[in-house]
Amino acid sequence: MTTGSAAGSSQVLAQDLEQHRRELTGYCYRMLGSVFDAEDAVQETMVRGWRGLDGFEGRSAMRSWLYRIATNVCLDMLRGSQRRARPMDMGLSRATDSFAGATLPEHLWLEPVPDTRVLPEHGDPAELAAAKESVRLAFVAALQFLPARQRAVLILREVLRWQAAEVAELLDTSVASVNSALQRARATMSAREPEEPLPEVVSGDQRELLARYVDAFERYDITSLVSLLHEDAVMTMPPFDFWLRGPAEMGKFFVGPGGQCRGSRLVATEANGCAAFGQYKPDPGGGRAPWGIQVIEISGGRITGHHNFIGTRLFEAFGLPPRLP
Repeated sequence: MTTGSAAGSSQVLAQDLEQHRRELTGYCYRMLGSVFDAEDAVQETMVRGWRGLDGFEGRSAMRSWLYRIATNVCLDMLRGSQRRARPMDMGLSRATDSFAGATLPEHLWLEPVPDTRVLPEHGDPAELAAAKESVRLAFVAALQFLPARQRAVLILREVLRWQAAEVAELLDTSVASVNSALQRARATMSAREPEEPLPEVVSGDQRELLARYVDAFERYDITSLVSLLHEDAVMTMPPFDFWLRGPAEMGKFFVGPGGQCRGSRLVATEANGCAAFGQYKPDPGGGRAPWGIQVIEISGGRITGHHNFIGTRLFEAFGLPPRLP
């Protein structure tokens, strides 16, 4: 093979690997609960895949071969690690008056993921809606309660729709073992079904509600903002070890400890199949500095989840500007 044809072949193989990056990131995110861990896992998968291309045969099986590598990478990363969770998985809701600013380490929290990193760019609307449901925060949090191999089985079988024989081959086990693991995983997931309403796919009516929310938040009109909340709405603020339930407590928080958010601006994005915003707070030095990513869940014409992921490192992952003028 000439140098030119070898280079061309390598470029084609690199493209073959790269075309799977988005779906592999979605798989690894569901496994690991962190966009940064997922990207690390996918990068390691690509490196191992590239190194192993010489011994790879059967180009049609490239996708399943990469999933095998990604699964092994994720299983390695999960050995000895603590489960990522939402504040609701760690204790009961609190009253605003009890907020003391206590935080827990970043590695304990479930993180949001940009839709652009994990969801297909095109496709059937029903399939896209199902993909969005499979990355919603509550579902990914519930996955973290499964043992690692059960987690892989459930994602491959229920989310990605692989056949039991395909999963058995990937995990080097039997079909009976895969079916048993799936049954146990389903039982655990069923027991952990969240009480909060299932977020709906954003529609025209929801876009109007979101516009009203942005207007109320940026004007810091808390009376108007609270009127948009569902009676069972929840608010979380990782890394703060604290969460609230209900419009009354959320309203108290916004005018109390959350009052420092007055004057913020929101930049729209999408996360975990939901509307999301980058929040920028006024900076004493001028302009507005990044503060956190808001993930807004909506059901029945009201906001049911107001999830705030405090910190600046997610802004680059979401492609948001480092600050606002």
